[in-house]
Amino acid sequence: MKKKIGIVGSGTAGLHLAYALRKDFDLTVFHSSLPEEIRKGRIMSTQVHFGPTRLRERRFHMPEWEATPLLESIHITVGDQKLFVGRLKESASSIDQRLYFSHCIEDLKEKGVVFHYAKVDEEQLRKLTSDFDLIIDCSGKSGPLFSFPLNIPLSPFHQPQRKCAVGYFTGITPEKPLGVNVTILPEIGEMFEIPAMTEEGQVSILFLMPIPNQKLDVFKGIKSGEEFTARMKVVLESFFPNIYERVEEENFSLSDEGAFLQVAIKPEIRKPYLTFNDRLVVGCGDSVFLNDPITGQGCNLGSYCAEKLYETLIENKDTGWDSQVGESYWERVKPYVKEVTEWTNAMTQPIPQHIIELLVQGAEDQSIADNVAEWFAQPTTAHEAFFQKTNI
Repeated sequence: MKKKIGIVGSGTAGLHLAYALRKDFDLTVFHSSLPEEIRKGRIMSTQVHFGPTRLRERRFHMPEWEATPLLESIHITVGDQKLFVGRLKESASSIDQRLYFSHCIEDLKEKGVVFHYAKVDEEQLRKLTSDFDLIIDCSGKSGPLFSFPLNIPLSPFHQPQRKCAVGYFTGITPEKPLGVNVTILPEIGEMFEIPAMTEEGQVSILFLMPIPNQKLDVFKGIKSGEEFTARMKVVLESFFPNIYERVEEENFSLSDEGAFLQVAIKPEIRKPYLTFNDRLVVGCGDSVFLNDPITGQGCNLGSYCAEKLYETLIENKDTGWDSQVGESYWERVKPYVKEVTEWTNAMTQPIPQHIIELLVQGAEDQSIADNVAEWFAQPTTAHEAFFQKTNI
């Protein structure tokens, strides 16, 4: 008889796990929204699936998005100076999570995975841990559902280091070559411009990350899409001329009424397992590994940890699932989680002088520019550059 696994949440981590685990286990996924509600709802985040994540999607036979334009580069600007365009070794993609998540849920249902559409409360958690051999908490930024222990060394902040204002816009001519446009304004904040595919077609995601109470922190109190659009246009004209010069005035608008978001995230890393009612419970994705979004690693970290949890469970498929299995999972992901988190936390602080020098060198040396671009796809290389002060 197959072991029973319940996954709470169907974001990046939950969906990766559902595809990976569905043939080997009796799987049920709990999610609070119907696919149509997700598709027609408010945007949840930004997303870039870099090469390693796209490889895992192929490994687990997840849906392919053939019509999606691929991202080939990272454009780096510091202040008002465009430094370089670094080439990614493997193409990346960005698909509106509303479209991505809802499509995957419908595809999994066709493949026989059971979905329950209900918000899981504390009373239900107790029942679920009795009904299943394992519960996986993939509740995302709104979680965790369980009291996973906080990892203090990797969770040094007591408040968000950035605010986030995100809009999916039409009417912006993309940079060439197509890629993620990263602009760093020291002591003020950052902007990521990300070409993405939505149900309505291609858009430009503008992901503004102002340092709280600094010059870019100007979206407080804005509630409507019209106000959000007008304020973003002012911000572009005042602080991001490289983007503003590509704005088509008459066509610049949100792609749909739900295409904007404001949020502030306090990054927290937790030990991703515990016992509850004498049963093992594990966490995966943002519910336990919540990084600041400044390095764009949310989807990729969730995907990585889902793969490692899958491998841990398969290796222990015929044994009892206890805290030793949880510790095996944690030991497997800890080095990567640590390096991604330390690099991401460092990016929220003033840029070290040796990194500034490296970025300047990238303007003259394409190989350095390409290596910096690869930080986002292979963040362990960024950690090496930041903390070991070696050539990349």
